[in-house]
Amino acid sequence: QLQLVESGGGLVQAGGSLRLSCAASGRTFGTSNMAWFRQAPGKEREFVAAIPWSEIRTYYADSVKGRFTISRDNAKNTVYLQMTSLKPEDTAVYYCAFGGAPWQGLLPGYWGQGTQVTVSS
Repeated sequence: QLQLVESGGGLVQAGGSLRLSCAASGRTFGTSNMAWFRQAPGKEREFVAAIPWSEIRTYYADSVKGRFTISRDNAKNTVYLQMTSLKPEDTAVYYCAFGGAPWQGLLPGYWGQGTQVTVSS
């Protein structure tokens, strides 16, 4: 049974930084695509960033490009999301996702429980 456990969320002032982590267990991590999505109150869940198992390149939503960086450590079965220059509009629950290919419109099949990120102005 796959488990995805996110951590690293919290409250930060605008302009600050946070690093989210997602530890995966129960499935083959090193050959799976990983991604981060987020959902703000009253809005639909949206794609944030993705990193294929090959790590050839990474993908970002336009709203976070240049501010967020996704990375993975296959030895630790962990994917990260480094967030800098945070804005109040980045406030959302952030979800780690396993599988799929969001950059091709294929949604992931597994999701974490989410971690809250709140950016104050």
